[in-house]
Amino acid sequence: MYRKQQYVFQDGLPVLATVRNYLEKDFEGLIAVQRESFPPPFPEDLWWTENQLESHLENFPEGALCIEVNGEIAGSVTSLIVDFDPLHPHHTWEDITDNGSIGNHQPGGNTLYIADICVKPSYRKLDLGKLLMQSMYEHVVQFKLDCLLGGGRLPGYHRYANEWTPEQYVQQIISGQIKDPVITFLLRCGRTPVCLVPGYLEDAESRNFGLLMEWKNPFCT
Repeated sequence: MYRKQQYVFQDGLPVLATVRNYLEKDFEGLIAVQRESFPPPFPEDLWWTENQLESHLENFPEGALCIEVNGEIAGSVTSLIVDFDPLHPHHTWEDITDNGSIGNHQPGGNTLYIADICVKPSYRKLDLGKLLMQSMYEHVVQFKLDCLLGGGRLPGYHRYANEWTPEQYVQQIISGQIKDPVITFLLRCGRTPVCLVPGYLEDAESRNFGLLMEWKNPFCT
């Protein structure tokens, strides 16, 4: 089981945050995090259900983490291990996560795949998302995997879709000309872009594109 505590700063004051494996008793809080983190137009049917959360605990409980602040679940991250072929990177979120159930978790795989990471909007200034991502990097090292991988939404792209291609939009983010709520966050967490994937996720804001981003295990050569 995974558990660590670290101080984060809320309105300039240190507050103790706890990252731990989520359990069945946390399901209601986890679904509340999803509801607040992904409001419409994000599809409601992509929020976690109790059946999916149960499947996470059945298939890979080590990769199912939440973060608590002041006794409240403020965020979560869910992962699975896959056998990823970098020569054939294109896939959909539904396929690689088994429709969010992670029933296709492969203990002998080479990559830790992030199925979801989210933090309640009221807690986002506390860097909880970065703390959750760092916990996943520790998993990569612990399990001796090649890397961490996941697809990031492009929620700001719809505002520029008539002006830029998705590739141009990503380049604008990387060059620092604009910020994207998801991609900029992932860059701050140490993730680097791999490739754009069309049809990655049903998401009008992203025009259904996802940007695969990785973190390579520094102990693997």
